[in-house]
Amino acid sequence: MIMGKSLSDWLTECPPLDDVVRLRETTWFNPALLPAAEGLAAVGLTAVDIDDAADRLKRFAPYLAEVFAQTRPSAGIIESPLVAISGMQQALGHRYGFTLPGQQFAKLDSVLPISGSIKARGGIYEVLAHAESLAVESGLLTPGADYRALNSPQAREFFSHHTIAVGSTGNLGLSIGIMAAQLGFRVTVHMSADARQWKKDLLRSHGVNVIEYDADYSMAVAAGRQQALDDPLTYFIDDENSARLFLGYAVAARRLAGQLQALEVQVDADHPLFVYLPCGVGGGPGGVAFGLKTLFGDDVHCVFAEPTHSPSMLLGMVTGAHERVSVADFGIDNVTAADGLAVGRPSGFVGRRMQHLIDGCYTVSDDELFRLIWLLHETEGLDVEPSAAAGLPGPWRLLSDPHYREEHDLDSARLAQATHIAWATGGGMVPAPEMASYLDRGAALG
Repeated sequence: MIMGKSLSDWLTECPPLDDVVRLRETTWFNPALLPAAEGLAAVGLTAVDIDDAADRLKRFAPYLAEVFAQTRPSAGIIESPLVAISGMQQALGHRYGFTLPGQQFAKLDSVLPISGSIKARGGIYEVLAHAESLAVESGLLTPGADYRALNSPQAREFFSHHTIAVGSTGNLGLSIGIMAAQLGFRVTVHMSADARQWKKDLLRSHGVNVIEYDADYSMAVAAGRQQALDDPLTYFIDDENSARLFLGYAVAARRLAGQLQALEVQVDADHPLFVYLPCGVGGGPGGVAFGLKTLFGDDVHCVFAEPTHSPSMLLGMVTGAHERVSVADFGIDNVTAADGLAVGRPSGFVGRRMQHLIDGCYTVSDDELFRLIWLLHETEGLDVEPSAAAGLPGPWRLLSDPHYREEHDLDSARLAQATHIAWATGGGMVPAPEMASYLDRGAALG
């Protein structure tokens, strides 16, 4: 039984679930979608909270520029480029059977400084927020202080008495481990069986304590929570329930709005914006979508993309059970090459807050992810990891459904002026031999 119903009952009530449990690529549109003003009222956070997060990142910018050389060209602001991918757009049009109207871009969080993935937004932000709180409380920082004062033996000695713990499939652990170790914290990353060996090795090279599990992401998170319960000086970063992570991701929307303006890309009812976000537990895509909705309201359409073997957010939203349901309940194995998305149980924090703001979800097979990696490399010279490719087919998945187009008044004139953004969430730190193996597999699949 799943939430009091049999599997056959669920399949009868929601026909798309039949394809989901058969591991077929599926697109699901959210019947609970509400106008942005109504949906945002249920989130429990506001644009003021995003402003606070953005201001905190600005305060830390001089420190980040001093300790991470790769952030100096941007004066300590951690941001990624937005690039048009017209060659990929044309190639995908050939692949999927119709030319995409409008313009397709990629948001290259794959090259975000420090940890090379979207997790450099939320993970680093939460570490900085915790460090600031401790430093202000202890007197290390005073109002108006230069945060470069934290790059000192005194500060590192202070932080060394505190521990930060997290459960991760890889990328969140990288961002938190690298940032926290730089400040001087002791760090423990509990890593699931899906995590790549090179990510574990990189963390250990930064002095991070990596604990490996043969189980999935949920077990790694549970172990991290227990560590924090056992030690009052341990701060657990909870990927499933953290408002700080969520707000760190939400700041990305402000930065994206500036990039769109610089490119003279208009967003309004006649120039709709579609954003396709790879989704694991949900914090990153949920936070970005929240930020986008506060800025663009009903003129932005946010869609989550998941592997066919790990459709946890889709199942949570379809059933309304959110974190109370897992892919295992539907007989799905949660085994995917898209390690950053290998999550069997979604975040209830995100699912409940965003359930009226997300247009829908779709799933992508591992083989298709590798084909997309290779195609992006061939057409644009851009390299991403498997999970980061999940957003690329999004426009074709949505617009091939006439009911979706009709429901959102997406006539040919509006679609011709639409902007589509695939959020490329990671891959900048993948070792060259591993990236070469991804490309070889994609090329072989054709």
